[in-house]
Amino acid sequence: MRFAVPGDIETRSGGYAYDRAILACAPDLELLPLPGGFPFPGPSEMAAARRALQAAEGPLLVDGLVYGVLPPEVIEARRGPTISLCHHPLALETGLTEAEVGRLRDSERRALSQAAHVIATSRTTARDLMEGYGVERERITVAEPGLPRAEPAPRRGAPPVILCLGAMIPRKGHDVLLRALARLQGLEWQAVVAGPAPDAAWARHVGALSTRLGLDARVRFLGPQDARGVETLYAGADIFCLPSHHEGYGMVFAEAMMRGLPVVAARAGAVPEVLPEEAGLLAPPGDDGALADHLARILGAPDLAARMGAFGRSHALTLPDWPDTARRVMDCMRAAA
Repeated sequence: MRFAVPGDIETRSGGYAYDRAILACAPDLELLPLPGGFPFPGPSEMAAARRALQAAEGPLLVDGLVYGVLPPEVIEARRGPTISLCHHPLALETGLTEAEVGRLRDSERRALSQAAHVIATSRTTARDLMEGYGVERERITVAEPGLPRAEPAPRRGAPPVILCLGAMIPRKGHDVLLRALARLQGLEWQAVVAGPAPDAAWARHVGALSTRLGLDARVRFLGPQDARGVETLYAGADIFCLPSHHEGYGMVFAEAMMRGLPVVAARAGAVPEVLPEEAGLLAPPGDDGALADHLARILGAPDLAARMGAFGRSHALTLPDWPDTARRVMDCMRAAA
């Protein structure tokens, strides 16, 4: 049994972290590396992916970045069942043109019609696939990301530190966060924004926006982090804030709760599914005014922040770890076989 993943498996993102964890916890599952460039591959990348997928026999799990743009005939020609891993539908990415949204939606609908089974990373994504892509409920298994146990953060920042951890892409809403922080210049806080920048143009836009809003003295941009760097950032944070426009799950919200951090985010995608209302505050997507109000409320009420952090940690301790998630994935693979 093999798992087809495009590009560099070490890429720092939630989707690739999921893929790495499944491979690490499932010794019977072998990595099948595919070219990068997905979900917008060039002709040579698509041709190489076709050859690799059609040469792989037996049950094959395919990451959604690739699966959603595969022509149905590629899936039909395989010698073995093909299972799609969908982190979130490709057309829900922020920053796409209307034409790109239409092409991705049609392509993914056609590809999913050929899947032996579909693994979704949240109940919200499963519902999106049923309602928008015609995938029958019996062909979907929800395998939520695992959550390793970790120590709570001491939350003793003076001033409090607002941590934003996520890839520099439009969907993550860094611009919304910066506009919200600009409304809070009269309060005491510092902010740390960290994560890889797969979209260099967007990263430059966010940096320029920080300067234009007069935030450079209070907002630090740290770029991509390894596992130790991420742990250090969580340990030094007091509040977690990532106002994504959509999340297929949102692993960082569960990680923040495990560290006992109150969370401020957007009510988008699976975020309300991951984050109990007692553990944080949710603003409408794209609403920097509401986001600023929520941040101000937590900054001004240490007791509320402590209660939210404690509830979030208690909830996080009930969530599955990666071996549990890997077992669900492998059960689907074996059933398909």
